[in-house]
Amino acid sequence: MGDTNASIPNSDKVELLNDRAAITELIEHILALAADAGLKDAAIFAIRLAIEEAITNAFVHGHENLSSDLPIVVEYQITKGEIQITVEDQGPGFVPEKLPDPTLIENLSKPFGRGVMLMKAYMTEVLYNSQGNRVTMRYLAS
Repeated sequence: MGDTNASIPNSDKVELLNDRAAITELIEHILALAADAGLKDAAIFAIRLAIEEAITNAFVHGHENLSSDLPIVVEYQITKGEIQITVEDQGPGFVPEKLPDPTLIENLSKPFGRGVMLMKAYMTEVLYNSQGNRVTMRYLAS
């Protein structure tokens, strides 16, 4: 994953299994690099939440009904004041625009949509590929 003290920019592409310790280690590494790049505590909080949601969605929804030993791919690029993170699963994908609004009363108890909503709320930009199995999130310090 590289040296946390390496000079900016930092980037990597990592295959990740659904292993809590490995997920935590990768997220902590990315957040340390983001802090080294000058991102503040509020940004670090936002990025942590977005990464957690994207990874959780990839394993829980993207890999639903797939073998548990299939990895997802997490790619990140960090420069001064900016981070871009891509999470790609091997599932069939989905259409983000078709997710019901999780803030509507009739959807409050439904188990989907909140993660995507949080990612969009906390990140500067959230884009999906046409298949819907890869999300790219960008945070730009203002």
